[in-house]
Amino acid sequence: MLSGWDDSNRAFLQALLGRGALTFQEAQRIIAAILSAGDVAQEEAVKPSDVNEDLVRHYISKAREAVAPLDYDIRSTLHQTTRERIWAFVNAHSDPATQMATTRTADELAFIKRVLDAMFDTYNTPRQEVMAVTAAQARKVARPPPPPPREGQGSDAEGEASQPQRTAPRGLKHSEIEKLLPSMVGEGWFEWSPAGFYSLSARSLMELKTWLQDTYNDPEAAPGEWQRIKFCEACKEIVTMGQRCPERDCNARLHDICADVFWRTRRGGHKTCPRCETAWTGGNFVGERSVTETPAAHRQVGRASGS
Repeated sequence: MLSGWDDSNRAFLQALLGRGALTFQEAQRIIAAILSAGDVAQEEAVKPSDVNEDLVRHYISKAREAVAPLDYDIRSTLHQTTRERIWAFVNAHSDPATQMATTRTADELAFIKRVLDAMFDTYNTPRQEVMAVTAAQARKVARPPPPPPREGQGSDAEGEASQPQRTAPRGLKHSEIEKLLPSMVGEGWFEWSPAGFYSLSARSLMELKTWLQDTYNDPEAAPGEWQRIKFCEACKEIVTMGQRCPERDCNARLHDICADVFWRTRRGGHKTCPRCETAWTGGNFVGERSVTETPAAHRQVGRASGS
């Protein structure tokens, strides 16, 4: 039995498990409702505003103690763009299949992996680090690529390669993708932007941090060589939305929410890259803005508006 563990802690953990992730405001509302349950007079009910950060952290700490023996954890991060504090229930040794095996079919899991490959490989290059996909780009990976010919596979009498006698993975229909992508947003795995891009949520980045590095970074790369998964120079968390060094092959990245404090603490106040000392413009972007904030994109918007 955990020390200090009671029904309110159990109810909070159940709420967190049901949601997967919580913001501070959501945690306030849940704790207030838990503490107000039972025969509490209306005027004595706990309001969300009565729940301070210390109390939230107390419930988080107790929940974390409870799940630790099961190889789970509760981690926190700040959202890359809103700076909102988020706590998430995570598998300590996680990959996408582990996380969604009970809720997704094998074909759906295979498709999600192809979408991640599109985010962090196809649309993540030294020239343009988008790390997000549109629905149209996701539909392009609806089906898996054809399997390579078997070693030693011969040809038929007319010189044509004989077809392997095995069943290829089915893939997904476009109608299925149109349902799956929004459901991934609703479950907290993906985020969707007004510009029409799907990207990994803060919860997913916490959960898949190690897996993303192991899958998409080159362990044999030389020090300083460009890598697909990079971290903020200030907070040391993954950057999929933010700013980049103007030097294409440099790995220095900053979250927008970290930039002001980072530059204020720099000696001399000069905005130069902390790695290669190139002048930092703040106008070289990581994420969807590497597409939407280019001169070509602005010209297209101008033509569309008639200006």
